[in-house]
Amino acid sequence: MARIILSLDDETHALVAQAARCSGLSNSDWIVELIRNHLGLGWSVEILKSAGRFTDFPLREDSPIDQCANNPRHEA
Repeated sequence: MARIILSLDDETHALVAQAARCSGLSNSDWIVELIRNHLGLGWSVEILKSAGRFTDFPLREDSPIDQCANNPRHEA
């Protein structure tokens, strides 16, 4: 694993520390997520935490909603 030394002013460091704490991550992990998200290389923590929370999402196989009911190409 590579190491990067990053110098931050006190105000920026406080903002990073607060954001990391609110996200439940270390400062280092929060910065890694920030970089990955900025580069489009990963999913944000908020998105990952929401996975599977929408029980009625129509693309789930076990959804009670008829997935084909509104599809005009579907023939019953």
